[in-house]
Amino acid sequence: MQPFVLESSAVRLEVPGAADVEAIVEACQDPVLQRFTTVPRPYAPADARFFLERIVDHGWATGREATWGLRGPGSSLLLGVVSVRMRTRDIGFWTTPAARGRGLMTAAVRLVADWALGDGGLDQLHWEGYVGNDASAAVARRTGFTYTGVGPGTQPDRDGGRPLCWKARLRPVDERFPKQGWPDLTGGAGEPPREWLRPADVDDSAPETPGTPRRPEDS
Repeated sequence: MQPFVLESSAVRLEVPGAADVEAIVEACQDPVLQRFTTVPRPYAPADARFFLERIVDHGWATGREATWGLRGPGSSLLLGVVSVRMRTRDIGFWTTPAARGRGLMTAAVRLVADWALGDGGLDQLHWEGYVGNDASAAVARRTGFTYTGVGPGTQPDRDGGRPLCWKARLRPVDERFPKQGWPDLTGGAGEPPREWLRPADVDDSAPETPGTPRRPEDS
């Protein structure tokens, strides 16, 4: 599968590369990201290069996983990563601390989900996040995923166990708006996380430009 770009008026998604090593290393020092993902601890430049070569490049080459780096329009700064595992039909993502609460990952997940359930050929897309990962769940909820319950994660954690995860599903016929039935994601604060809110300066509902296949060096 050849890498390609997805973009809308809010975000641009392109394959991360060697120029992003420093940004990836910096992002993976974040305690929140370390808590809710399985990135190595400590995280070094060698880990970022392994990720780019063995996960990103290999995933595209084999068609097993499609991974994009999240950037703002006209910017080269990496703000996050979103990927789809084609065989298991699941989506995963993370954002840098500075990019959270701005609606950017919601816009990115909408783009990727529409591709995966359209040209990507998937009949459904799964999301799961560790119980307590309210921000990730809020993105999935806003994108239109339907909450399906709690259970052991499909991916092992650092210790090889199966952590308890919230789970959700999105199908091609599902409308892309928040559904009822999700757990309380307010953390007891009585109001939704910022990721639920649509900032006035981010229009992630604008018509999206279909991804145009490109060679890695062109993206």
